[in-house]
Amino acid sequence: MIYWAPLLHFYQPPTQSHKVLAEICEESYRPLVKVFKDHPESRVTINMCGVLTEMLADHGFGDVTAGLGELGRLGQVEFVESAKFHAILPLIPESEAKRQIELNKKTNLSFFKDSYKPRGFFLPEMCYSDAAGSIVRGMGYEWVIVSGIANQGKWPMDYVTSFKLGSGSMKVFFRDDIISNMISFKNIDAPGFVSRIKELAEKKQDAYIVTAMDAETFGHHVKGWENAFLGKVYGIIKDSKEVKAVKISELLEKFPVVKGRPPRPSSWSTSNEEIMAGNYYPLWNTPHNTIHRLQWEHMNICLKIFQEAEDKSDNEKSEQFFNTARENLDMALHSCQFWWANKDRMWSENLINKGLILQEEAVFNAYLAVANSGRRDWEKKKCYRKMITARYIAGKIRDEILS
Repeated sequence: MIYWAPLLHFYQPPTQSHKVLAEICEESYRPLVKVFKDHPESRVTINMCGVLTEMLADHGFGDVTAGLGELGRLGQVEFVESAKFHAILPLIPESEAKRQIELNKKTNLSFFKDSYKPRGFFLPEMCYSDAAGSIVRGMGYEWVIVSGIANQGKWPMDYVTSFKLGSGSMKVFFRDDIISNMISFKNIDAPGFVSRIKELAEKKQDAYIVTAMDAETFGHHVKGWENAFLGKVYGIIKDSKEVKAVKISELLEKFPVVKGRPPRPSSWSTSNEEIMAGNYYPLWNTPHNTIHRLQWEHMNICLKIFQEAEDKSDNEKSEQFFNTARENLDMALHSCQFWWANKDRMWSENLINKGLILQEEAVFNAYLAVANSGRRDWEKKKCYRKMITARYIAGKIRDEILS
């Protein structure tokens, strides 16, 4: 038997427009829910970033979350934990990473109720580091899913890898990047996929494969793919004695856990050459990308000013500005502004700028929190100079965008 464990990643940035979100719901999210309901035998693991969960409710698309919640109660869907605003966890402070995870848990529990019982963790963009892994393990999650490029040992198909992490251990599932990308880019059809995974298990009594991709692949990026691929695959394997769809955590009950080497720092968009060069997260923080460098300089100043505001808010007015800064900083950590700042690959002037505006709002309100506190004048002036530096860097970012 070959067990197929698919994962779908649902996410939209906090800057997404109502129009685009409506299109994605109509083309992808609602059709996906229908496919799963039409195939009671279907099993799928879902990551739903909390920012999207809230946006669906706020924009009148609560039927999507209601449908997924129902599928969770029926046992067809397993939810995993993640970062609410899709922050790249290895690139942000530990305190912010933990906050992103706690916010995600709180948000999704409020919508999915008892359907939301995550055992595993989806790192945004599958950006893994041992530090991020330690945070996840420390918060009580059993396993992470990472890109296949992160694997350092024999490819696990009939066992689950467990690796040492600090004073404890963590289980890891590796995404089959080749087959996942074939599905994502419509380079394999449903019968071809079923035949392909059967071949993978030919010499083993039992084996498994994990695929993972953006949920929006089905219907939004590739029109009709939710039926032409997912629906057809579920139909083909419905009564099969050779292939079965399962949720990822079910694999822990079917396969032994074997100690292995830890994953390499990487993402699901990182090449082996980039890993060897130490460029682990190239689409979000690559050394030769001037805009990335400036974005992170600005973000680091933002974080420093915010920390000062957190330490110094000592009256109601100051606290109000601090709370506004906190809300904007949570959103400002989202990954898309960095992803779209790659002129040779992905490029959007407006999406870079929208992320920068969120950072600027966080800086502005954090400074106002300090300025309206009872702190001494020299402390306020010091914070003001940091805000001026941030403003200068923001200008340089916009100059780079326009050059």
